[in-house]
Amino acid sequence: MSAKPTTTVTLRALEGAPLAQSSVREMVRANAHAIAERQGVDVLALTDAPDRITVTIRAGRIEAFGFAAELRRLTGSWYEKKFGGTLWGDPPRSGGRDDDDVDDDDDDDDDDPGEAWKRA
Repeated sequence: MSAKPTTTVTLRALEGAPLAQSSVREMVRANAHAIAERQGVDVLALTDAPDRITVTIRAGRIEAFGFAAELRRLTGSWYEKKFGGTLWGDPPRSGGRDDDDVDDDDDDDDDDPGEAWKRA
C-alpha cells in the first residue's frame, strides 16, 4: 500500500489582514485542526500570516480542496456573525459581469428545464 500524498492549501483574504487579530487567527487555526480531526486527516504543518493561513495535510488534492472549502465556509460564517463583515472576501462574479450587464428581458429560456440552474 502506498503512502498517502501530502497537499498544502492556502486561504488568503482578498482585502486587509483579518488574521492579525489574535482571536480571529486562533479561531481559524482551531477550526483547521477540528476539521482535520473530524475527517481523520493529519495536519502536518499550519502557518499563518496576517492575511492568510496555510495548512499542509496528509491527503490528496481533492480532499485538500474540500478541506479548504469547509475551512472557508465555517470561518467565514463565524466571522460574519461576530463582526458583520467578510473574512476571506467575496469571490469575483463568474464572467466578471456587473448586475447592470445582465439582460433581464431575455425570457426565451424560461421553459427550458436545462436552464433552471441559472435561476437557482
